[in-house]
Amino acid sequence: MLRSGVRSAIVLLLAVGACGFPYSFAGGGLPSHVKTMAVVPFENETASPELQREMFEVLRRELRGRLGVRDASPERADAVVRGAIKAYDLDVPVAYSADPNQSVTARRKLQITLDIEIVDQTNGRVLWQRKGLRGEGDYAERAEAEGRRAAIIKIVNDIVEGAQSQW
Repeated sequence: MLRSGVRSAIVLLLAVGACGFPYSFAGGGLPSHVKTMAVVPFENETASPELQREMFEVLRRELRGRLGVRDASPERADAVVRGAIKAYDLDVPVAYSADPNQSVTARRKLQITLDIEIVDQTNGRVLWQRKGLRGEGDYAERAEAEGRRAAIIKIVNDIVEGAQSQW
């Protein structure tokens, strides 16, 4: 015997389905016509020239693999990813040496902040946008590249999740 709450939920679902309500539990993602994507190198407003190249390469590779799109030139792509790297703050102390006679830090943190948008080129609609998207990466003393990679991966994960979560 069904409880009245379960019975009510079933009746509600059947009623919504009968009304032709166009909702489904199929999830979001990019529109079905977006098969190709171009990643335009971001404007780099920081003093770190390698950041633009690294961001471009990782973003292009990960979007292709994780969103199931093919690379295309900006002129031919169904969607384009563009943005600006706004800040690159490095050398933020995280942990310090246990020796009280030394003031040398053992771990550091860096932050990358950017503005980004994914635009559907067939209709000009912004599919996903984020201003002030920030990624952080911890790194050992004198291993900035390690922290930069971690921050870039964090940013790319946030972009992929954002693009996939669109309803």
